[in-house]
Amino acid sequence: MENFRLRVFRAVAAEMSFRKAAEVLHLSQPAVSQQVRSLEEEAGARLFDRGNSDGHGSQIALTEAGRVLLEYATTAAETMAEAQRALAALNNDVVGELRLGASTTIAQYVLPRILGAFLRQYPNVHLSVMSGNTERIAEAVAEERVALGLIEGPAMRRDVKTERMVEDEMVLIVSPGHAWARAGKVAPAELAKVPMLLRERGSGSRRVVERALKKAGIPLRSLHVAMELDSTEAIISGVEAELGVGFVSRCAVGKAMRLGTVRIVPVKGLEIVRDFSFIRLAGTEATGAAAAFQRFAMGAGGLPVG
Repeated sequence: MENFRLRVFRAVAAEMSFRKAAEVLHLSQPAVSQQVRSLEEEAGARLFDRGNSDGHGSQIALTEAGRVLLEYATTAAETMAEAQRALAALNNDVVGELRLGASTTIAQYVLPRILGAFLRQYPNVHLSVMSGNTERIAEAVAEERVALGLIEGPAMRRDVKTERMVEDEMVLIVSPGHAWARAGKVAPAELAKVPMLLRERGSGSRRVVERALKKAGIPLRSLHVAMELDSTEAIISGVEAELGVGFVSRCAVGKAMRLGTVRIVPVKGLEIVRDFSFIRLAGTEATGAAAAFQRFAMGAGGLPVG
């Protein structure tokens, strides 16, 4: 519903580059330049100081007229978005932008199934998703770069609020040729005797594993950490390649189990259960498309099973 020229203008102002704005808007750079020139003619003032580049380089800046218009254009865009949501509410519809953040295991193994069903029910939602470890997603929520996050470990921040989504279990996996693959159960102390593949620092999965091992009397310093990896998939691949053993979400190993490339090995007296959680800015409530997504995800039912 926003005026297209104003949308283009705001994109150029946000990126301070005609080229980058064209990429964001999926337009050609000449088309972006033409829209801005037409808006300048309509406004009767230059909106950008282009230097000698005519907007094709990176050295541009808002003029005083551009700064004034940007303030009003931003307000107008927010007003039109509110109007769109209000009109949609009359028809019990959900529209608008939804910016989600998801930690890596959730983004890869849980979110796709939920998003597919959500977008079929709410086709007028414009969705974008960023992924990263739990620490990065918590930071994005705190900085309001995403409206709602989904994480797999403790947030470790006071400026965000978490709410349980579903329970998950972390399991120990080994390669089929590993001695433990035929051992039934292993004692916790045995974990210190084999190469261990762990997620990187800042990962929610790593924090959960470290806490569980510490509770079982196995400090991290006693482990032989062979590699630190940035995704669950990397740990599974490392185990398949016999580089070590590792803890991963049960929901992530269904395919590898069916293919017979990994085995799950119980550890005596060790159960690693954690929550997948929603996370949002402290003191706020989810609204609009974010609230609709949270309700939908809560009703989507448990975790995928491989």
